[in-house]
Amino acid sequence: MLMHNPPHPGEIIKELCLEPLDLSVTAAAEALGVSRKTLSSIINGRSGISPEMAVRLSIAFDTSSESWLNQQMQYDLWQAEQHRKELRVKRLSAT
Repeated sequence: MLMHNPPHPGEIIKELCLEPLDLSVTAAAEALGVSRKTLSSIINGRSGISPEMAVRLSIAFDTSSESWLNQQMQYDLWQAEQHRKELRVKRLSAT
């Protein structure tokens, strides 16, 4: 079942990981081994979480990589569902 308008995983990183630890984007990016631009793009919802980033986050914050990818998938799917009626798809069935 789809969550209603799930938050972008970047919001979760910011609110539940960085803010409680009083970490700046720069410090967190350094700890994750990525550029500040990369992490900032995720936090601001311009980029999604890749499998590699999910592994990095799981190591840094002692979480599961699957949980990060699941959050991204739920966000992406909810966004796609908002445009369902715009899609020009024909229903296929066996005859």
